[in-house]
Amino acid sequence: MDKKTFTFLIATNRRGKTHSVTLTAAWLKTLVFLGIIITVLVGAGFVDYVGLLLEAGENKRVQAENSTLRRQFQVVESKLESLETGLERVNRFSKKLKLITNIDDEDRSLKLSVSTNDIPDEYSSEGSGDMDFQQREPSAAFLKKDSVFMENPPLDEGHGELSIEVRRDYATLSVRIDRAVKEAQLREQGILQLYESLSERQSLLAATPSIKPARGWFTSRFGYRVDPFTGKPMMHAGLDIAAPPGTPVYAPADGVVSFVGYESGYGKLVSIDHGYGVVTRFAHNSRLLVEKGQKVSRRDVISTVGSTGRSSGPHVHYEVRVHGVPVDPRNYILDE
Repeated sequence: MDKKTFTFLIATNRRGKTHSVTLTAAWLKTLVFLGIIITVLVGAGFVDYVGLLLEAGENKRVQAENSTLRRQFQVVESKLESLETGLERVNRFSKKLKLITNIDDEDRSLKLSVSTNDIPDEYSSEGSGDMDFQQREPSAAFLKKDSVFMENPPLDEGHGELSIEVRRDYATLSVRIDRAVKEAQLREQGILQLYESLSERQSLLAATPSIKPARGWFTSRFGYRVDPFTGKPMMHAGLDIAAPPGTPVYAPADGVVSFVGYESGYGKLVSIDHGYGVVTRFAHNSRLLVEKGQKVSRRDVISTVGSTGRSSGPHVHYEVRVHGVPVDPRNYILDE
């Protein structure tokens, strides 16, 4: 058995103050071993602490970058929403132009800019849906190009999944941007073709109703409604625009006044024949300012708003008839 000992003398700066500590070899080895372990633990803790400080700094940097990216994402998204809204307005405008000017549905170039999906069935021929435009590349095609940026690709729009799950991340934004850019290119091409076609039909365009006939607000739309006098559902063949009495009523296009007078239910009525089978009618007027056979141009004042005939208040009842069939006048108002 090892009986070897070690003595350590501890001296102070005071005279006669000396201490000694005697340790066996086993205890000395134990203390040295413990010292090494403590040193290692302290060193490891220090390294971890330094690592945590560095990681905290990196986290702050990443958080700052994420905050900047989120703000940039919001800016891009707002611009994209503006672009999509603008494209939708162009789409509605071009659809109305196509409808009211009877652009040939067989013109494939125009189909790129005009979709008939939102046009009521009574205005579109059977089977004339804009299949060429609907059959655009699905979102999956766009995602192949951007898959390197995505851990989890978005749901397939072709199966209606994007419309079910609302997500705000790079994947869905990428799909929307690609789709908007593609649609903008198609719209540009289609609008140019539409403009060229309309330029060749100047007389038709001048005779086509295209403006709101009076400044006011819509109170009753085209279609079936509950009759305010009988309380029963009845077909409303026009569009009611409420306005103060005496508000001017304008001709929506060039034409010839075909009727001026009083008609049962309609009160004081003006009717304009625009040619091409299109006739507009303006009822419940307080004053009639044109004569039968008079030529009028778009924006000429033809009457003033009133409440004559079967009317519940001052307004103008505006009708558009194509070959004698009432159609929705909203499709003939391009300045909304």
